[in-house]
Amino acid sequence: MNKFSPLLLALDFGGTKHTAAVISPGQKHWHSHQRAFSPPNADATIDLKIMTALAREVLAGEKPTAIGVSFGGPVDFTTGTVRLSHHVPGWENIKLRSLLETEFNAPASVDNDANVAALGEHRFGAGQNHDSLLYITVSTGVGGGWILNGQPWRGAGGMAGEIGHTVVDPNGPICLCGKRGCVERLASGPYIAQQVKESLQAQPSQGQILRTLVKDNLEVITAQLVSEAAAQGDNLASQALEKAGWALGVGIGNTANLVNPQRFVLGGGVTKAGERFWEVVRRVARETALPEVDFEIVPAALGDDAPLWGAVALAENLL
Repeated sequence: MNKFSPLLLALDFGGTKHTAAVISPGQKHWHSHQRAFSPPNADATIDLKIMTALAREVLAGEKPTAIGVSFGGPVDFTTGTVRLSHHVPGWENIKLRSLLETEFNAPASVDNDANVAALGEHRFGAGQNHDSLLYITVSTGVGGGWILNGQPWRGAGGMAGEIGHTVVDPNGPICLCGKRGCVERLASGPYIAQQVKESLQAQPSQGQILRTLVKDNLEVITAQLVSEAAAQGDNLASQALEKAGWALGVGIGNTANLVNPQRFVLGGGVTKAGERFWEVVRRVARETALPEVDFEIVPAALGDDAPLWGAVALAENLL
């Protein structure tokens, strides 16, 4: 690392996985990159200690010029305060920006992971040369982040992009949020697995390929195993993925009608479910949107590193 060039520190606080990296502005390769996992029953204090140690390690004695931070939970962007974490206790109203600025004596910018991933894809990935997009992550939950007119758009209270809690089936199953038939309740990984497990219990003669994959232990079913079974021709698994693709497609089509972005960029583990899933999402979104509303649905280019590259963009904005 050149001591005289600006150094950007990028941090990604995940639910269980934390990543720190250092890069110079305009570069495409990390100077240093480290990842660590939280121990079971971690809290905010433990996660902060882990991330601080990771940051010190990648900085190797250097001082950062600016710090960009992605956090896996609601954040007040204007103050850099974490509202809470849905996965880790103790994060309520933690002034993360202030803590990091004091620790590293450098300006910091903090936002939630979906907004930061949208910024990463816009500046470095599948959203380059597009000034309007919705980034959607489909994994443990379903979340989204907007870029409008080339800038992140967070909404009046910082809650824009919650496509996961768009209701697509008012008579559907109850979501964690309390409503019925949300996109997240039908398309997220854990719920896909839960739906398949319930179907297998109700229909003992169905899903033989999936039953073989899990050796008849329905408790170990995951969305990834459902995808594998579907790829091998399991009808029940295929139907579950088509239902997930349908829900996401309806949500995207309605959003396209409302806001009319150029692109929807899809990331997260469930989007690796295979070509059939993508075909259903694109077809249903197209059927749901007005014929005059033009848009593309494309895979994220940065994979799991989208929030980290978005953190680089946040840091660059501070220079």
